[in-house]
Amino acid sequence: MAKTSPSDVVLRPFEGLPGEADWVALREIVPSATATARTTADQGARDVVVTTVLPGGWGALHRQDGTVLLALQGASGSDDLSRDLAALLLAAIEAEPGTGVFADEVEVGEARLQDVLDLEVPFEVTVHDGYNYWLDADAETTDEIRESLDEAAESTIPTVKLAAAPSVYWCRMSKEFVRWARTEDEDRVVDGIARLQARREAGLADGKFLGMFRACGLVVPVWELPRGTEASDIEEPVAVLAARLDEAIALDAPLDANERRARAGIVSRQVTLR
Repeated sequence: MAKTSPSDVVLRPFEGLPGEADWVALREIVPSATATARTTADQGARDVVVTTVLPGGWGALHRQDGTVLLALQGASGSDDLSRDLAALLLAAIEAEPGTGVFADEVEVGEARLQDVLDLEVPFEVTVHDGYNYWLDADAETTDEIRESLDEAAESTIPTVKLAAAPSVYWCRMSKEFVRWARTEDEDRVVDGIARLQARREAGLADGKFLGMFRACGLVVPVWELPRGTEASDIEEPVAVLAARLDEAIALDAPLDANERRARAGIVSRQVTLR
């Protein structure tokens, strides 16, 4: 992967990391989750808990028990989110236990996550109902702390990471939806879904394909599910759709007229989050 300089605008900041699509999902669409990472041997081979958010607006936290946490959903101060997050991570490692780090307190250097993390360590995601992972394992939980955690959990959108295919997330808002981060080239994903749309095969579990958005350089297709659909109901349908979609994305043949019309409709509904 080509090196970048601090002046470069990086459209895919997590490219080259294990589980790029899940990094994007935790940054953009998952409210509460943790994932595994470890720094390189040069950086001390330090285990890191990557999180969606941290309390108080911290970008990173060196917990009293020595655990280092890095939040993905904070503000980015440069044109390379990977560089910003690497600076936060290194600052948290150097901070005293019990110290939170704010993004505006950290000077961003040249190192990126791809430089400071061991790329052989898998990015294994655990989705949470609440935010108990903020606390030290042996910390005393007061009534005030418990109330604060309960309030945060109540406002969290129920979310489940599905097992049927990589980086697929069910969520319940006013209705149920599936959001699926894809690492393939955007045009190939759009073409693949257009091929399925033209054959009326783009739906999921009697639900419908709504469109897609761009986030951190990836496209994230979205499906609306029939009201009341649980995550466990769609594991098999997602597996079936995954096989169809992978096959459609791999095709190189030009789109026919019906597929081109379907593609135009998809593109017209795309939005970019950042």
